[in-house]
Amino acid sequence: MADDHDHTFESVDAGASTTFPMQCSALRKNGHVVIKNRPCKIVDMSTSKTGKHGHAKVHLIAIDIFTGKKLEELCPSTHNMDVPVVKRAEYQLIDISDDGFLNLIDDNGNEKNDVRMPDGEVGDKVTKLFKTEEKDTNVTVQTAMGEEAAIDAKESPK
Repeated sequence: MADDHDHTFESVDAGASTTFPMQCSALRKNGHVVIKNRPCKIVDMSTSKTGKHGHAKVHLIAIDIFTGKKLEELCPSTHNMDVPVVKRAEYQLIDISDDGFLNLIDDNGNEKNDVRMPDGEVGDKVTKLFKTEEKDTNVTVQTAMGEEAAIDAKESPK
């Protein structure tokens, strides 16, 4: 009877979620939270007590970790909010391609060529270290919810 089902699994990942739930009252400043489906870092939060029958509300102010945009959310303290799984990895910069992608390599020798050269301050730092000063450069790549970006660069330790 148990062998009557044909199972087809299309997914190739390990089933790890990109977010996990956490009660609003357990969130902390400098932690992460998902607001409007974007991974954010909490920069300020306050809790307000409400009336006789209401819930205490948590007011969150957070910055999108990829775009830098400020987002706000008001949530009852007993409700759950999603928290993004944020990973950081350091890679050595090998080259910068003509189409604006970084050619990176990790400690195990695996290449990574799908990270775009960042704009602004971080991009300027990468260019200064790697092209102008011609130093061995390490780039920190942050990943969350299927997105990734280079967020920092520094001279590689000798």
